[in-house]
Amino acid sequence: MTDIFHSLITGIVQGVTEFLPISSSAHLVLLPYIFGWKYQGLIMDVALHFGTVIALLAFFWRDWVAIFQQLFKIRGRKKDIIDSLHTEFELPKNFFWQIILATIPAGIAGFLLQDKVEQYFHSPFLIAINLGIFGLALWLVDYKAKQDKKIEKITFKQSFLIGVAQCLALVPGVSRSGITMLASRGAGLNRSDAARFSFLLGTPAMIGAFILEIRKIDISSLDLAFILSVAVSAIAGFLAIKYLLNYLRKADFRFFAYYRLVLAIIVIIISMLR
Repeated sequence: MTDIFHSLITGIVQGVTEFLPISSSAHLVLLPYIFGWKYQGLIMDVALHFGTVIALLAFFWRDWVAIFQQLFKIRGRKKDIIDSLHTEFELPKNFFWQIILATIPAGIAGFLLQDKVEQYFHSPFLIAINLGIFGLALWLVDYKAKQDKKIEKITFKQSFLIGVAQCLALVPGVSRSGITMLASRGAGLNRSDAARFSFLLGTPAMIGAFILEIRKIDISSLDLAFILSVAVSAIAGFLAIKYLLNYLRKADFRFFAYYRLVLAIIVIIISMLR
């Protein structure tokens, strides 16, 4: 019963924090640290990644259809069918290849540095520092950003630089969505399109991470806790994406900076008391 409860809570936390710019890795490290829970193993990691991949594909499937339409230069009747699906933005030229180019730096960094990061950067105190620093950075870059352009204006160079920034997300407390939104705002994208680009850019990386992880587990060992984690993280993730895109059409990143700073202070206090 305890495993079921932990699965539900962890699934909700993963689904929400993966897409809001508040660092899912930080929350998944801090949750057992604060409440004294045991690490639930690789199977839980796979379930959480699977759930967030489902959320991304379920929310942005129209966007990906349009991206592949552009990639394969679909014309005529098929194009009319796909156009009827409707997407919320115009595509930059060769957008698929922009996303692939931007994904490469994080893929290389993850392959070379993941073990080192897990060894040296999972201290709750360091996570708290990263939460505070990168929360403030997101707020300041967002506040200072002078341009407000749409996603179709993004260039290959800007996409690549945003992908380089994504490498920092290996470190817990930075936030993959947060650092890519920060870099996207620095490139001049409006807030809503910065979030959309962050999610589209994160899709190949999350799918790749899921594929690498699922190969390491015994499929026959999957149980109810796994299924619940997948379902809950997918639902929570879908709702988090919808909320954030709507929120950023009329508000800024200030709330998330406040949240990160408050959480950082709480973690530092707990670290000092233990």
